[in-house]
Amino acid sequence: MAITLAVGEEAIESAKSEQEAVEESKPQATLSLKIRKSMDGNIMIMDHTDIDVIVMPTTNKVLTIAKDNFTDDVYDSQNRLFKYLGKKGLVDMSSVRSGNVYGSIEGAYISETYNGADPIQTIVFGIGKFMEEERPYFVYSTKMDDEETERMTNPDKATSLGDVDHEANKGNIPVDPRGGYYLYPMFEELER
Repeated sequence: MAITLAVGEEAIESAKSEQEAVEESKPQATLSLKIRKSMDGNIMIMDHTDIDVIVMPTTNKVLTIAKDNFTDDVYDSQNRLFKYLGKKGLVDMSSVRSGNVYGSIEGAYISETYNGADPIQTIVFGIGKFMEEERPYFVYSTKMDDEETERMTNPDKATSLGDVDHEANKGNIPVDPRGGYYLYPMFEELER
């Protein structure tokens, strides 16, 4: 770290003004989000497991789109997001409606602030705070999916009758070494 000395009244005043300018430019809060910016200036937030959130500064709108499959979970996530933003005073709740993309919901964010805050930074920060609140849901959902996958792919050997080893071949139909089941020995017996 460098040390700067100011000698004289003018140098001290200019050093103070530079220091105040640096202190004013420091951010009040920070968040870590997965964000991309599109070619037309839209901000795409990809942190949520069910939805993608797009902030459109040119039209002052927030758009939510389903990630993979449109289920009740997607609609619930969209609903929770817009209720959260509405309670925080960031979105005009009367403007929330379905979008022109299937399963999307959009709403207009408040673009005029009384305290001079940047509305784009404010709405992105509000969405980021919502994502932080939803994070335990993501962790729980991911953990449940992993446990279900583990249960289905590596079942326990224990049953109500005790430990049962898995056999390579089960049942009465022989297994063809080339793959699949073959029935020609049965048909040969029927032809005789």
